[in-house]
Amino acid sequence: MTIPDDVVFEVLEGEAVVLNLDTGIYFTLNPVGTRIWQLIEEHGDLAKVRESMISEYEVEADALDRDIDALLSELVEKGLVVAAPAGEKM
Repeated sequence: MTIPDDVVFEVLEGEAVVLNLDTGIYFTLNPVGTRIWQLIEEHGDLAKVRESMISEYEVEADALDRDIDALLSELVEKGLVVAAPAGEKM
């Protein structure tokens, strides 16, 4: 996953706001969503995001995968992240 250059991220009281400066579309993230966003920024690799989340939270892998997929689908739909082609790194 990559974050476009025109997307900004700000943490406010443990939650985050993600804003696309070109489109004006914004999205709020709860603390868990904020952590996923931070890991995307850090790694860009969903396997590493998943691995970090499994180690940080008490969550079953299947539930985590569904939650990450749902969040990323919404972020992609809103143009706040872009799926990188397979094999391409951030």
